[in-house]
Amino acid sequence: MFREGEYRIPSGCAISGFINKDGHRVDGSAIVKSIALMHERSNGLGGGFAAYGIYPEYKDYYALHLLFEDKESRNQVEELIKDNFYIEVEDRIPSRNVKSIGKAPMLWRYFVTPRLSKIEEAQDTEENFMTELVMRINASVSGAYVISSGKNMGAFKGVGYPEDIGEFYRLDEYKAYSWIAHGRFPTNTPGWWGGAHPFTLLDWSVVHNGEVSSYGANRRFLEMYNYKITLQTDTEVIAYAIDLLVHHHKLPLELAAKVLAAPFWQEIDRLPAQERELCTRLRVVYGSLLLNGPFSIIVGFNGGIMALNDRLKLRPLAAACYKSTLYVASEEAAIREICPDVEKLWYPKGGEPVIGRLEEEAQCRLSA
Repeated sequence: MFREGEYRIPSGCAISGFINKDGHRVDGSAIVKSIALMHERSNGLGGGFAAYGIYPEYKDYYALHLLFEDKESRNQVEELIKDNFYIEVEDRIPSRNVKSIGKAPMLWRYFVTPRLSKIEEAQDTEENFMTELVMRINASVSGAYVISSGKNMGAFKGVGYPEDIGEFYRLDEYKAYSWIAHGRFPTNTPGWWGGAHPFTLLDWSVVHNGEVSSYGANRRFLEMYNYKITLQTDTEVIAYAIDLLVHHHKLPLELAAKVLAAPFWQEIDRLPAQERELCTRLRVVYGSLLLNGPFSIIVGFNGGIMALNDRLKLRPLAAACYKSTLYVASEEAAIREICPDVEKLWYPKGGEPVIGRLEEEAQCRLSA
């Protein structure tokens, strides 16, 4: 019997996701089935999911999913929440007893609206106010961790195989237009409930297969913009980098992908003049956000998903379409497991983002 850390399986971890671009919501059975097919790519030390469109009755509230190790940490966080927010509803995150899942922490959710007076006092935007609270809890309240904090979405994760985590969180009872999933095989960081994927901030969620060897440089760059890196895994920096690039610096996702998986300098030199200038500027300004090392990621957000490989394609990534649904996964088999008759299947080039967004009509319908 081997122990954690005795063996290194560098290609481990599994990712899968899909979006129904017509806005049709489906329960979590399909995404659990897809990620379960890649059981051998994880080792039971982490599984997780993110789902979008699951709280239509509370779509205008921030849905805070929280993990507490004890009552004291919960009491501290609730004081912060009550001081800064109006709470519409709070309850335990529903779960089932699953034999393979060990003792779980306290898992709670709050549907909240920020107090306008507090935002004005901070002289900041609502989104920045929310971000600051998430960072504050994760960095300063021992035993508490914000699992997710977006609107009409939620993350569900823990220590276990992903199919068992899906059963534990009763994902068959939620309906979403977009799901992403992760099966973890940690190589350099511990397996713990907060360290499972996805990593989130507001409505961003990230699942990741690979290793960020540029973690130190990425972390230092993000800390200059007041991001607090506290969760003991390299994937955390990816979620915050996307938030910085897209939310704060207003880059389109396509350009954010050129930052994270930047073209090689010799490739940039061969580009047409205008594109060459753009890519050069991105490399100069955001060079410290370049993700070195092998990776494939899926990014979830309200209204869409994006999948992305490293430039050398050192981690696998497949994509497929069927009618109005876009699928992405570590393996083709994980897609065909839930959609055997795909209309189009391809393997994206390294650094080539695959982006799926809700159709305009669906987006209007879901936001109404």
